Amino acid sequence: MAEAAKFETILSDIRKRKFKPVYFLEGEESYFIDRISDTLEETVLEDHERDFNQVILYGKDSSVDEVVSNAKRFPMMAEYQLVLVKEAQMLDRLTADNDKNQLLAYLEKPLSSTVLVFCYKHKTLDKRTSFSKLIKKKALLFSSKKLYDNNIPAWIISFVAKRSYKIKPDAANLIAEYLGNDLSKISNSLNKLILNVGSTKVIDAALIERYIGISKD
Repeated sequence: MAEAAKFETILSDIRKRKFKPVYFLEGEESYFIDRISDTLEETVLEDHERDFNQVILYGKDSSVDEVVSNAKRFPMMAEYQLVLVKEAQMLDRLTADNDKNQLLAYLEKPLSSTVLVFCYKHKTLDKRTSFSKLIKKKALLFSSKKLYDNNIPAWIISFVAKRSYKIKPDAANLIAEYLGNDLSKISNSLNKLILNVGSTKVIDAALIERYIGISKD
C-alpha cells in the first residue's frame, strides 16, 4: 500500500534527522499520526534542549496567530525548535483563505530551524481550498487512512516481524477478529504480548490466550 510505504519512509527520514519544516498529518486513523508525531517529539530535540525549544499547543485552546508566533521564533542553543499542534482540527480558522490568516504567509516561507507539526485527526482538508493546495505544495502532507478489516491480519504479521518475531496466521486472524481495526489497541496488545513471551520467537493462539486473554472458544 502506498500509504504504508510513505509512512515508513517518513519515520526513516525522521530517524536520520532529515526533517521537514512543516508536517501536516491528517485522516481517520490516529495510530499513524501519533507514531509520526511521537517520533518527531523523541528525535528533533535532545532532553536538555526541550525546555526552551519545544512548544505543544492544543487546537481548542490556541489560535492560528499563536501557532505562527511560536513558529517564527528561533531556537535557543539548539539546531531546531519543535512546535507541535495537537487536535489541529479544532483550531479556529486554521484553513481560512484570507489575508488575516498569517499561516498562509508562513507556509510560503517557513523557517528551516522550526519543525512545525499539525495533527489533524478524524478528518481531511477540503482539497478545493487555497490552504489545502498550499499545504500540499509546501508541507509534508500525510493522509492517514483506516485499514480495511481484511488487511488487519497482514498488518499484525508485519508489525510483529519488525520486532524480530513471527506470528502464525491463525493467531493474527484471532487478534483481528476480537480487536477489530483499532490499530492503537492492537499495537498496545502486541507490545504487551512481545514483552511477555521473551525468547519465544513464534507467537501462536495459545500465547495470545495466555497473555491477551483472547481465545477461539
